[in-house]
Amino acid sequence: MPVKPKPAYPDTLAGWIAPERTAVLVVDMQVDFASPEGVLGQAGLDMSVTAPAVGAATRLVDAARAAGTPVIFVGLATTPATDSPVWGEWRRRRDGEDSGGAICRAGAPGSAFVGPTPQPGETVIWKLRYSGFFGTSLDAALRARGIDTVIVCGLTTECCVDCSVRDAFHLDYFVYVPTDACAAYDPGIHESALQSLALNCATLVSTDEICAAWAE
Repeated sequence: MPVKPKPAYPDTLAGWIAPERTAVLVVDMQVDFASPEGVLGQAGLDMSVTAPAVGAATRLVDAARAAGTPVIFVGLATTPATDSPVWGEWRRRRDGEDSGGAICRAGAPGSAFVGPTPQPGETVIWKLRYSGFFGTSLDAALRARGIDTVIVCGLTTECCVDCSVRDAFHLDYFVYVPTDACAAYDPGIHESALQSLALNCATLVSTDEICAAWAE
């Protein structure tokens, strides 16, 4: 079968993230990771640090929809049967006990998306590990749309965002990370994670820059 030629794009941000070649991935913006009512909030983590990222991600998703850019939601959905014994043992060796607890249980309130939420017809990918690509149909869903570029936002910068970005790069996607639409519970860790991604596999941008490019 002949390969369909790619359209010519301008060598600018607007061309690099043109809607017909790009998808926005919203990673793990869920109650247990972002809300005071969730597991981590109830455990004492300050959820106020996630609020600006949730707000920026909402603006990003709104702009993507207006531009015709696909939005894909990636969330964690665990069950006791799929819990990793290695993860629990790693926590025990590090902390002296498996203090992780059940998080984002499938179908429970903690797994619900917060901020931007899926609209009818939008793709939702449920995962069991940090990366949105590991053991999921995310790569196939992107390939089916002819996507070669992803914009990755979500929680947390150093964990599930980082792992998803690196896997996307390993799968030969161009990756953009809107720095203000991601967050970690420690701002220093957030900044360090972004620096590492910028050094190795991603282009850092702001939500405003992306929205302006789509409005051109």
